[in-house]
Amino acid sequence: MPPRHLRNAHLQSILNSQGPRLWRAGRIQRALASEQRVLQADDGTRLLAEFDRAAAPSDRLVILLHGWEGCSRSAYMLTCTRLLLASGYDVLRVNLRDHGDSHHLNREIFNSTRSPEVASALRNQLATMAYARVFVAGFSLGASFALRIAADAGADIGIDAVVAVCPPSDPANAMRALNGGFFVYERYFFRRWRQSLQRKLAHFPDYDYAEELAGARSLDDLNRIFIPRYTDYAEVEDYFAAYALVGDRLAALPLPAYLVASEDDPIIPAADHRRIEANENLALEIHRFGGHCGFIETLAARSWIERRLLEILSRHG
Repeated sequence: MPPRHLRNAHLQSILNSQGPRLWRAGRIQRALASEQRVLQADDGTRLLAEFDRAAAPSDRLVILLHGWEGCSRSAYMLTCTRLLLASGYDVLRVNLRDHGDSHHLNREIFNSTRSPEVASALRNQLATMAYARVFVAGFSLGASFALRIAADAGADIGIDAVVAVCPPSDPANAMRALNGGFFVYERYFFRRWRQSLQRKLAHFPDYDYAEELAGARSLDDLNRIFIPRYTDYAEVEDYFAAYALVGDRLAALPLPAYLVASEDDPIIPAADHRRIEANENLALEIHRFGGHCGFIETLAARSWIERRLLEILSRHG
């Protein structure tokens, strides 16, 4: 439990990727000797990734997946990587399509239902590596990807366990929370998504959506413009339902998975996690405080979730 002065949910959420944690992440990135890799799926999709090795040879790999409009170099990804490397794990930080500096790698535009391409790219990459244990940990939207990949292809890929931090279990409710909550979050994601779409257009100008993009004023506007045109779903609600975790979506989980969330998450309603059907392979941890992916416990923005991740991984070798 964080000290009383750090229990505000917005402070928890903001310190996850800003302030002291961001400054520390910058130092970590400069010190890493990361190897850039391009992972290729069976359908030709290419995903940009960064690979880091522990100081001593390791037979354990952790694959990290970032949140929506984050990237492999987001602050929480880098601070987590540092702790994992120090604990003897190799780390592969994977950018989802159109995240990081990868907009040029694929013509088709990112959407949140594209977990099969990530699963395929991971399977092909792991076929070239020799690890006794492979783990996947995701944050926010990356946590949703991690759980869906585990349920659909985890055994085939060779994943031993998954940790999912604050996934959008019901994306429609998460969007409603963004629109109805503290305006800073909606503005942040709107700005980041619009910038991402502008970068995509710079690489593929024949998309020709510049005028509509310039006229958009909210996430709802972007959803109405881009979901019917650039996904398989004519209706926004159908799109959200397609990558929801509630109900029996995770019924086929073949491996241990841990969903860690907080009651006070201002973006992801905690009640939605309880709507996931009980599964002997899924452990649900919902903590009183933590905000969205924060779990900050000191003014230096040290996060409890990193230690919790290590505790879980140690159970599985």
